[in-house]
Amino acid sequence: MQIETDTHTHTISSGHAYSSLAENVTAAKAAGLKLMAMTDHAPSMPGAPHIWHFGNLKVVPRIIDGVGVLRGVEANICNLNGEIDVPDKFVEQLDLVIGSLHEPIFAPSDEKTNTQALINAIKGGQVDVIGHPGNPNYPIDIDAVVKAATKHHVLIELNNSSFLGSRRGSHKNCLAIAEAARDYDTWITLGSDSHIAYTVGKFAECTDVIEQVKFPLERLVSTHAGKLLDFLAERGKTSMGEYYKLR
Repeated sequence: MQIETDTHTHTISSGHAYSSLAENVTAAKAAGLKLMAMTDHAPSMPGAPHIWHFGNLKVVPRIIDGVGVLRGVEANICNLNGEIDVPDKFVEQLDLVIGSLHEPIFAPSDEKTNTQALINAIKGGQVDVIGHPGNPNYPIDIDAVVKAATKHHVLIELNNSSFLGSRRGSHKNCLAIAEAARDYDTWITLGSDSHIAYTVGKFAECTDVIEQVKFPLERLVSTHAGKLLDFLAERGKTSMGEYYKLR
């Protein structure tokens, strides 16, 4: 399966990652990627960069050594209302915003609470991707979350790192999420959630799930850079034009 994009990577700026942007770009190119999103953790995460880090992403070239670098963030969903820890003025400058539940910011709760937080984040309009929703620490009503993502044109992420130990026990949930996304016309993106360059663009576990559930590849944005760009443009992102030369 050809994969051209990685929508979830971290640099040393995240505090608990180990590679520079340049190292990640080199790895992305070696993996055959055309687009890579730089999505360091937002400020509420311990060790994360100051909000100015995201305001200054404008200094990062759009294309580095033939690889498109999307300016993004992995924002924290902070409360039941689905609010994230990135102000609107910064969200408006970014190409891609992942919204994720993380234990230090939003304590794991019951299925109803976790589900409502994700759905409210989806409805809020700031989040383009729901990050690692298969985390077993956060039980959710999978059908309800996936349906909301379809309705509001938000991507659901399959997170390769979740299968490799960062969120043990995710596999069963991810299978169910992929099946629901298949059945409810939801779009999926693959994110390596790389915290070191050696895993950028590595998706073996994710693609196994895609193949196992027979997910329609036309709704997998990761297979073609232009597909991801079109999806983000439909969500109102106005800075996609420069990347289309990579199609």
